[in-house]
Amino acid sequence: MRLKKNDTVKIIAGKDKGKTGKIVKIDPVKERVYVQGANMITKTIKKRSPQDKGGMMEVEAPIHVSNVALLSKDKVSKVGYRIENGKKVRYAKKTGEVL
Repeated sequence: MRLKKNDTVKIIAGKDKGKTGKIVKIDPVKERVYVQGANMITKTIKKRSPQDKGGMMEVEAPIHVSNVALLSKDKVSKVGYRIENGKKVRYAKKTGEVL
């Protein structure tokens, strides 16, 4: 998987198409990403202690990695790899910016 945590991505398919956000969490086995503020679902949280508040809570649901694209300088781009100073670095193919 070429995307990493804290990458800014744009959702290109689904109910939140067009939204942008940072990747909060990645599940490489299921090829899913959690994008901050996107694909929100309501989840019922059980009260665990007297001071803990239970009830309905909005949380991010996972999105398949094929439905998001890397955002670099307000342009969606693919991720490439190249060697710079003996180190392998990721870069945005459209803008050439090192990630």
